[in-house]
Amino acid sequence: MHLYTMMIDGYALNHRLDDAIQLFEKMPVRDTVSWNSMIKGCLNGGDLITAKKLFDEMPGRNVVSWTTMVNGYLQFGKIEVAERLFFEMPVKDVAAWNSMIYGYLKSGRVDEAVNLFRKMPSRNVISWTSMIDGLDYNGRNDEALIFYKKMVGFGVKLSSNTVSCVLRACANVMALHLGVQTHCQVVKLGFSFDEFICTSLLTFYANCKQMENACKVFNEKLHGNVVIWTALLTGYGLNHKHESALMVFGDMIRMAVLPNQSSFTSALNSCSGLEALDKGKEIHAVSVKLGLGSDVFVGNSLIVMYTVCGSINDAVAAFSNIGEKNVVSWNSIIVGSAKHGQGKLVLTLFSRMIRDEVDPDEISFTGLLSACSHSGMLQKARCFFEYISRYKSTAIKLQHYVCMVDVLSRCGKLEEAEELIKNMKVKPNSIVWLALLSACRMHSNLGVAERAAKSILDLEPNCSAAYVLLSNIYASAGKWSDVSRMRVRMKQAGIVKQLGCSWVTLRGVRHEFVCADRSHPLSEKIYQKLDWLGGKLKEFGYVPEESFALHDVEDEQKQEMLLYHSERLAVAFGLVTTAEGSTITVMKNLRACGDCHSAIKLIAKIVGREIIVRDSTRFHHFRNGMCSCGDYW
Repeated sequence: MHLYTMMIDGYALNHRLDDAIQLFEKMPVRDTVSWNSMIKGCLNGGDLITAKKLFDEMPGRNVVSWTTMVNGYLQFGKIEVAERLFFEMPVKDVAAWNSMIYGYLKSGRVDEAVNLFRKMPSRNVISWTSMIDGLDYNGRNDEALIFYKKMVGFGVKLSSNTVSCVLRACANVMALHLGVQTHCQVVKLGFSFDEFICTSLLTFYANCKQMENACKVFNEKLHGNVVIWTALLTGYGLNHKHESALMVFGDMIRMAVLPNQSSFTSALNSCSGLEALDKGKEIHAVSVKLGLGSDVFVGNSLIVMYTVCGSINDAVAAFSNIGEKNVVSWNSIIVGSAKHGQGKLVLTLFSRMIRDEVDPDEISFTGLLSACSHSGMLQKARCFFEYISRYKSTAIKLQHYVCMVDVLSRCGKLEEAEELIKNMKVKPNSIVWLALLSACRMHSNLGVAERAAKSILDLEPNCSAAYVLLSNIYASAGKWSDVSRMRVRMKQAGIVKQLGCSWVTLRGVRHEFVCADRSHPLSEKIYQKLDWLGGKLKEFGYVPEESFALHDVEDEQKQEMLLYHSERLAVAFGLVTTAEGSTITVMKNLRACGDCHSAIKLIAKIVGREIIVRDSTRFHHFRNGMCSCGDYW
């Protein structure tokens, strides 16, 4: 009899369900154990119908039979049937109660799980752990920790699984004190070298911004487990210590710990944080060598990394190499292409997404509307927005309104954009009004600008962007008394204008510049290059747009101020430090200066290079006297 049961279990484990059933039917005598094994085998093999048939035919069920069937219904998502069967059980042991509680929690029916837990005649460590884990899983982290304290108060002995669940909950709510106490329990119980607990401790300390303690946990033992290494790597990334994260990734390789998808994702996210394209390409190469080049998770991170670092062509190539694309893959390439002003590409990608039967979500539509905004496709934007409003009413979000206001404003439809804001179905925030205000300078509309600025300051009285934008609009119009008034108001409110800064990342080192900056070691060469470029620009007919020099000074001073804007210093630095013909990528924290935009177009033609400038809203690709934005920005 025992041999028959072992064979049935073996067939079921190897997915030979037909053989298991045939053997079961040949058995001369079937005991309860063999019936239970057959039912469980059918459930594990995905055959709920046969399992139910066997359960109904079973002559003598025990508590294991009932619990197995309850678990089966829960496994197939039939919680109401499982619930009915559970309450029909003539006898329930603690395992049956635990199964039903677990099912409630996994289906989000938390209150029912709590009520059932309270009715349990007896509880074990699994009961308590299920509640702690389930509450945390459903976002009720504080309640999870309350249950943990009650568990300790009742003197229930902790398991390693309990401790891992508690540490996860502590990490989610950054409960440092309780987490440290739990760490002490880990040491007392001898769980220090348990790999799951070690991973949970690393994540807990990283979430609580305690990277020194995370490192101490990691260094207590020489680890060969990729999950533990990845937890440390991810922790550094979460704390914006991207250089340290990449050092951990390098150490993994040197220690022959093969990175997994999560390792590559975290490492590539740190490359994005550092805008370190060269390092990102190195890690990409490693992923290909390890056979993960077409993995969807690695591919999605590659798309983001290449997009952030200014290499949209590599991002498209990474997208094409993904084996099975998910909605995140499509959204990443659509949003990335939109930031690079590739409007037609975005429309093509969206069409392919629909053909491949991938349902777009709110991020997809945000990317579409953003692409329309950056490419001046007003009618396309109207169609998409109308579609979202009419057919996707539950999906329309604030960011869709921001994009639509931006499209209308850039196209000069300022009054229509203002009316759209007033009639929004959701409450407008300062970002919506800022989209309108930022376009007012381009179209020289002081009336709308003043109303937009007032709306922003009503919502956010200390919004420096509103003051600066309105001040710049006054300056462009030559209203210097209004400029002075705005500056006085900013000073009285203690509002400081964000300093414009541009930078170039070269061989892992970030070189930053501000307007008229002479602090860089290569300043002499940078200014020599700018002077040389100034002469060449005049030969090409360049005339400075003095309206972008936002100070009430003489024309000659205005021209000199424009010549040494931070983005030009960064471009000049790139020219003197990189190989002839190579691409220069400049990042800026604010919107690019209009005069610098005109000048860099010509500089790209003069030096015969591609110059990429990312400002606060988009990427500009300058080639041969042209910009990818088509001067629509």
